[in-house]
Amino acid sequence: MNAAFVIATLVASIRAGTPILFATVGEIFAERSGILNLGVEGMMLMGAVTGFIFGLKTGSPWWGVLAGMLAGGLMSLLHAFVSITLRGDQVVSGLALTLLGSGLSSFIGKPYIGVPGVKFSKLPIPVLSQIPFLGPVLFQHDILVYLSYLLIPVAWYFINRTRPGLHLKAVGEDPITADVMGIQVAGVRYLYTFIGGMLAGLGGAAISLAYTPGWIEGMTAGRGWIAVGLVIFAFWDPLQAAIGSYLFGGVQSLQFGLQTRGVTIPIYFLQMMPYAFTILVLMFASQESLKKRIGSPSALGKPYVRGERGA
Repeated sequence: MNAAFVIATLVASIRAGTPILFATVGEIFAERSGILNLGVEGMMLMGAVTGFIFGLKTGSPWWGVLAGMLAGGLMSLLHAFVSITLRGDQVVSGLALTLLGSGLSSFIGKPYIGVPGVKFSKLPIPVLSQIPFLGPVLFQHDILVYLSYLLIPVAWYFINRTRPGLHLKAVGEDPITADVMGIQVAGVRYLYTFIGGMLAGLGGAAISLAYTPGWIEGMTAGRGWIAVGLVIFAFWDPLQAAIGSYLFGGVQSLQFGLQTRGVTIPIYFLQMMPYAFTILVLMFASQESLKKRIGSPSALGKPYVRGERGA
């Protein structure tokens, strides 16, 4: 295994992990507020198809990104309405959202399968891109990858060091106390569910406009479900979410790297590797000792209505 192969694998890991990272951080925001959204896959698919179509029609991938984010955000509001206003089952609502996104994206995108569109090109950062090893690994990507670099510390700082971030965690941990303190619980949950949907839509658009430019049916290939799982692995922390996303991207890219080097491993086994890796990660992250140390938000998945304790 030479240096070129290692660099190529790390580069591919970051590229493959970026869409998952956007979706994972978005789900962290939603779950920190107490809303479990299993519709990430559907929102990513809608973000991917909407982003591709708008990018194609306008000739600008940036308009595609904005449209993809808006599509994911609007999808998330359906889940928010059912979960927060109607107090419906969040698991059922999320699953329905995934089915809706899958079917609707297939219908909308059918005329665009195989149609060439716009894409984000690589944008090497001057000076930094010339640093041996680190340059090609970190600083020779498209703009969305650099945006993900910025998202990681910003999201962490916002959640852990700002007043709105503390309000977010308070709503997810104890909405009754947060309500008594004057925090608008329903408003906070709506807001961060919408933000989570927008980031999921961004993750989808990153696939159709940067990672594998174009549109094919079901092109997210389960990344939304992996993002939901990685939230557990990350213990609802954006910094650990980045590690998990890039690790998954590494496993995913490694399967292609091994194939190109003629490694005689059954293709179905290679295709299974990323998902088997995710299962192993979740098994590790589900250990009771680790759950007790950090734990999930206490009010996750539980509807709240003022005056109804334990609702």
